[in-house]
Amino acid sequence: MIALDANGADRGPEAVVEGARIAGLPVTLYGPAARLSGAPGEVVDAPVFVTNDEDPAMAVRSKEDASIVLAARAVRERQADALVSFGSTGAALAASLFHIKRISGVRRPAVAALLPVPGRDLLLLDAGANVEVRADELVQFAYMGSVYMETVHGVARPAVGLLSNGEEAKKGTEQVVEAHERLSEAGTGLNFVGNFEGTDLVDSPVDVLVTDGFTGNVALKVLEGTAKVVGGAVRDAIMSDPISKIGGLLVRRKLARLSRTFSAEHVGGAVLLGLRGVVVVGHGSSSPETIATALRLARRAADERMVERTAAALEAGGALRSAPAGSFAGGDD
Repeated sequence: MIALDANGADRGPEAVVEGARIAGLPVTLYGPAARLSGAPGEVVDAPVFVTNDEDPAMAVRSKEDASIVLAARAVRERQADALVSFGSTGAALAASLFHIKRISGVRRPAVAALLPVPGRDLLLLDAGANVEVRADELVQFAYMGSVYMETVHGVARPAVGLLSNGEEAKKGTEQVVEAHERLSEAGTGLNFVGNFEGTDLVDSPVDVLVTDGFTGNVALKVLEGTAKVVGGAVRDAIMSDPISKIGGLLVRRKLARLSRTFSAEHVGGAVLLGLRGVVVVGHGSSSPETIATALRLARRAADERMVERTAAALEAGGALRSAPAGSFAGGDD
């Protein structure tokens, strides 16, 4: 069962209902019951929600009946295997920290987002949860991202890199340099391949790219904006004259496949890694098809025991903060 927050989506709860119908997965929807008619699962009437204008932590604490809070509690109480939301990412993160909590020994969760790179999957984390990070947090991000790509996306022995301002081991901030040193000593448990620069974002041999949340969020937005501008420029060029239009018809199918690669529908949403439950957050502007993709992503992460395998990898790599074995299901530290 997936706890689906039906509030906050730009297209309204009706779009969330349609996404759930397309996905065809068992869900419990948390939102205004009056607008969830025809929902393909149980409905919990929860019209209260946290807006993007509110302080996430304060709102989550004060609005105990908010849909995102009730959905997070369902995961904590094992009534749901995962949480999916298209509302405020800050609210989803706050509700997850308060109720689902972190894997014991994990300092901070990270937003993990697939970059719009043609031909393959490239995971970027952190993509916005933590503006400033310590070296040990970057190390934890590396393990969390590696496990996610292996379990959910089927990448065997994912290559992990650090985003820096140079390939040399001593380039970057103090935190990046220290993280590089520690990751280089990680052994066979992690396939760390070194530093990569911003020019390597769309053309690097890595499957996981690790950075702080500020840099990661800026990089993600730049790529999304560039993809949008380039896509528009290609369309304008095709429509510029009759001959170009004919050429456009000839390559229409290939362009459509490429366009899907850069679309949110291909990704579904970002995953909050480092928590004791599966949490997927998507853009508020998500279409029903994108919502369905996010639900399938959450279901796969739960089925593949991503959380348990993440905790085991972090412990085996010595990256946890004195956390005992199997402590991912215990109390927060």
